[in-house]
Amino acid sequence: MKKYKFKMTGLDCAACASHLEDKLQKIDGVEDVSISFMTEKFSFSCQEDRKEEILKIIKKVIHKEEPDVEIEEV
Repeated sequence: MKKYKFKMTGLDCAACASHLEDKLQKIDGVEDVSISFMTEKFSFSCQEDRKEEILKIIKKVIHKEEPDVEIEEV
């Protein structure tokens, strides 16, 4: 497992962050999802060889749940 970190912008509130965190935690292969509304940070862990596949799914879920949210790897 490798941890990936992102900057997350456009999130409206802490409750939205919690809701989104719950949705992302349910994605197959994703572990240790963490979204901090205050610091605008997002991280997750997954197998290195599945990163691109999982990241596409994560972006799709984020866009569906919170269309104004953007993530950028740091």
